[in-house]
Amino acid sequence: MTFQAEAIRARFPALHLPADDGSTPIFLDNPAGTQVPQSVMDAVTQYYLTMNANSGGAFATSRRNDEMVQRTRESMADFLNASSASEIVIGPNMTTLNFGLSRSIARLLSPGDEIILSRMDHDANIAPWTTVAQDLGLEIKWVDIGPGDCTLDMGSLEAALSERTKVVATVHASNAVGTVNPVKQIAGMARAAGAWHVVDAVQSAPHLPIDVEEIGCDFLLCSSYKFYGPHLGILWGRQELLNALPAYKVRPAKDLAPYRWEHGTPSFETWNGLLACLDYWESLGEEFGDAELPAYAGRRLNMKRAMVAVQTYERKLVKALIQGLSAIPGVTVAGITDSARLDQRVPTVAMVKAGHAPDEIARYLAGKNVYVWSGDYYAVEIMRRLQRPEGMVRIGIGQYNTMDEINTVLNLLDDL
Repeated sequence: MTFQAEAIRARFPALHLPADDGSTPIFLDNPAGTQVPQSVMDAVTQYYLTMNANSGGAFATSRRNDEMVQRTRESMADFLNASSASEIVIGPNMTTLNFGLSRSIARLLSPGDEIILSRMDHDANIAPWTTVAQDLGLEIKWVDIGPGDCTLDMGSLEAALSERTKVVATVHASNAVGTVNPVKQIAGMARAAGAWHVVDAVQSAPHLPIDVEEIGCDFLLCSSYKFYGPHLGILWGRQELLNALPAYKVRPAKDLAPYRWEHGTPSFETWNGLLACLDYWESLGEEFGDAELPAYAGRRLNMKRAMVAVQTYERKLVKALIQGLSAIPGVTVAGITDSARLDQRVPTVAMVKAGHAPDEIARYLAGKNVYVWSGDYYAVEIMRRLQRPEGMVRIGIGQYNTMDEINTVLNLLDDL
């Protein structure tokens, strides 16, 4: 069965909550956070009713809690195709996890060692590294982008690599312009230089099948509230690295991955929500997935099939959005606009319209109950590179959006 948003929209209660004027809002703010299905909400409530306890106890609620924690790790490992549930670290958000990772790695670095960053990244994959570089006298080297189609300048990456390179941190998919980077190639280049590769997959996780073994990176981070789950961050790392790197922890905490990376008592109720979110992805694969993917089986196969089905659907919407925007006088779209290259982007589109500030456009659309973002959305470097001091308007498509919603947005922007 071909994926259709209408078939799953009923599972997302927030999509049907009327605005003040009685109309139904259009959620195109998805790159900043998606809505969640009812099953995720129910799982959070279920946690409080049946397993609300801290970890490690002999009594029933604690045992249920610990069983849930293990199931969540195993399911998240399937989502990323990790080799072990012990490689899955879960924390409050990706930014916090990345600051912890950068601080840990920095303990092994010396003044003059080099870290490579890209102008395309969200600041959550820049500030953790520039901060430790400033603290320790490390050197930062930058990978540029081509401002025309907003793709990574691989030549500048090659030129930046040296025997002093210790970390290469790059985004998988831009949270601003949607570009998908060749992370497998980058991982290979980093490995050849003797460096670790850290991937920010926050914006790719809702839209692309992710396979950490296929990519070949050393660390990958994402956020479940970007792929229809609760507010949590996930760090995947190779098990030998998670066990060997110096970790900041309290003394009684287990000195074994993944526990040594998880500080304090987590919000277990949201972990149960994450488990329900991953179950939702599995169910999508069972319902809509038919892609031939011989490398996977069981739950991993269903999750990857779900993502392929969603990806195919979202590409139809983003094609219509980009073509429609390009036909509106005065509108400029950043990044890849060629319909033949849509496999090189996710359905996140940054645009401006001549004569109107980005904030003005966002407020105008909000007044029509169309939710979008304006500004730089923490993608500071790429907006500087594009010479957009006011940022741009970001329209982010998710799996529950429809072609009618895209046409509504296009008509509103044409009327502006």
